[in-house]
Amino acid sequence: MSDLSFRQVHLDFHTTELIDGVGSRFSKEDFQNALKCGHIDSVTLFSKCHHGWSYHPSEANAMHPALDFDLLGAQIDACKELGIRTPVYLSAGFDHKTCIAHPEWMCVDSAEKIGEPIPQILEHYYRLCFNSPYLDMLVAQVEEVVKKYNCDEIFLDIVGIHPCYCSYCRKILEERGKSLYDTEAVMQLAEETFYCYTERIRDTIDRHKPGLPVFHNSGHIRRGNRRLAYCNTHLEIESLPTGGWGYDHFPLSASYAGTLDMDYIGMTGKFHTTWGDFGGYKHPNALKYETSLCLANGAGCSIGDQLHPLGMMDKATYRLIGEAYADVEKKEPYCQDVRRVADIGVLSSEACKAIDAGLLNSNSYPDIGTNRMLTEGHYLYEFIDMEADFSRYKILILPDDIQAVGQLEDKLKAFVKSGGKLLATGKSALDSNNRFTCDFGADFIKKSELSPSYLHPLFDTPPFGAADFVVYGDHFDIEVGTGEVLAERSDPYFKRENGNFCSHQHTPFDPNKRAPAIVKGKDGIYCSFSIFSDYAKYGRLILRIVFCYMLDLLLGENKTLQMSNFSEKGIVTLMKRNGKNDLFQHVLYAPTFRAGESIDVIESLPTVTGVEASLKLEKAPISVKCVPQNQDISFRYDNRVLHYTIPKFSCHQIVEIIY
Repeated sequence: MSDLSFRQVHLDFHTTELIDGVGSRFSKEDFQNALKCGHIDSVTLFSKCHHGWSYHPSEANAMHPALDFDLLGAQIDACKELGIRTPVYLSAGFDHKTCIAHPEWMCVDSAEKIGEPIPQILEHYYRLCFNSPYLDMLVAQVEEVVKKYNCDEIFLDIVGIHPCYCSYCRKILEERGKSLYDTEAVMQLAEETFYCYTERIRDTIDRHKPGLPVFHNSGHIRRGNRRLAYCNTHLEIESLPTGGWGYDHFPLSASYAGTLDMDYIGMTGKFHTTWGDFGGYKHPNALKYETSLCLANGAGCSIGDQLHPLGMMDKATYRLIGEAYADVEKKEPYCQDVRRVADIGVLSSEACKAIDAGLLNSNSYPDIGTNRMLTEGHYLYEFIDMEADFSRYKILILPDDIQAVGQLEDKLKAFVKSGGKLLATGKSALDSNNRFTCDFGADFIKKSELSPSYLHPLFDTPPFGAADFVVYGDHFDIEVGTGEVLAERSDPYFKRENGNFCSHQHTPFDPNKRAPAIVKGKDGIYCSFSIFSDYAKYGRLILRIVFCYMLDLLLGENKTLQMSNFSEKGIVTLMKRNGKNDLFQHVLYAPTFRAGESIDVIESLPTVTGVEASLKLEKAPISVKCVPQNQDISFRYDNRVLHYTIPKFSCHQIVEIIY
């Protein structure tokens, strides 16, 4: 982080025309007091909401009919008096008012829906197509805001690359001689449409305020399409843990965003559930943890709130936010201009699919499972795409379904030639002829037809000991040559189908059906099971134990950081400040529990004591201390390894190491 604010609020204001007195209880004094209570240094304010109304006098749009003054202008003026940044929000993809007036401008999301009647009464939001005249309207609305207001950023929402079959898109496809059922042609048009939109927005802004920051929000930073990311001046990773994203999503997304040489922030929410949760408050400790998680991953912080239609700020919300941001304010000097230290690069499954198939949705189970295992094992890692510099890493992980063809095949061969090691699983690391790209000491044969199967490690697996462990999902036959077999596979007696079954779930293993499952060769380790997808779905502990054994075997003495007694649910990262001789180790811990049917929440923040760490360091340290407390930590430095114990902490601790 270098230029962005660390303590932001995203102040939603999606307000229907069915409510009177909009903004009537706005008070400059109360607004400013809430921001000061919340320790806010940036607040995203609304020009235009999902309902389609503007919150200021407008020639490019219609002001909300129940608003009788310039609310946006009043909010900006109040913020500027306090030195607070003011990004301005415009809903781009949703505009309920315009959908009602121009249903022909609405997106049609599949060829099968062409000709379906347009709902006479729209009960929820629909996307508008940027190939329709709507884009001209939107561009004019953005231009008006940039010309009229002293804003610090433009935030455009509900955008992305989406196939559309509306009359405007169909006409373009017909002029090109393309079929509506030609997926590649439809996706190509979708990409062209999106990039045309972003270029028009950028050109419009630069005519008036060259270089003004812009962010186009789609709710997720897609891995593998750098052009999509670079349409923005920075990234805002929308990731509300209780709003459907979960606590996995942000660390995974941030570990990729950090490789793009862009500033980025994490956006959570004060809501118990998700956006628009009026009267829903998460526990202050949850916000403390979520903002600390941002800092630990090299990001600034943004917390979502929603302003009441009458315009008054909710005091409870800003007391809640203030508890978290008071802590962030003390820590942010140690979190600026840093880059993650990583032993391991994970070639993202999502990134490779984005390259192969545009931006069509694909499951990310391989990425999710890998991320969980790495965080629970306290490894230092980054998720990367095929454009990344592989030489930054000691180990590359290819999770489950990364086919090594074209440019990737060449890069992998160069990586192992220079001394790097691979850990590949499932059908990863195979070339176009289903042969291993690199030397694992084995040959790939085919996909196994029997499922599930059983994994039998030939090494110790405490707390279990020797056993045959069931593994679901795809697995593959291999023939071992020069490699060392680390684990075997036991197949079931028969395939469970058509009346052939045994017991309630799956057929037991046949001890006489043994085959190699994990093999170590010159260039790394290959596991014939798709263990990452399986772990994402079922969370079997044995898979993490096996994964950590394989990874530690490859890393050997080259592992940068060891955490000997920290909970597997603790988070560990290591950051280095650019151009400086200092490191910042972050440790976090908070237990989650299930509230209701599907929401994982945080309430208590237990004290953690005596966490032991060992860090490979080429130079002897000058000091090791807890910051921002400025508390010295005793340490020992032997054979280029720094040993220290982190004193007791709650939620989050930063350890500064100066050398």
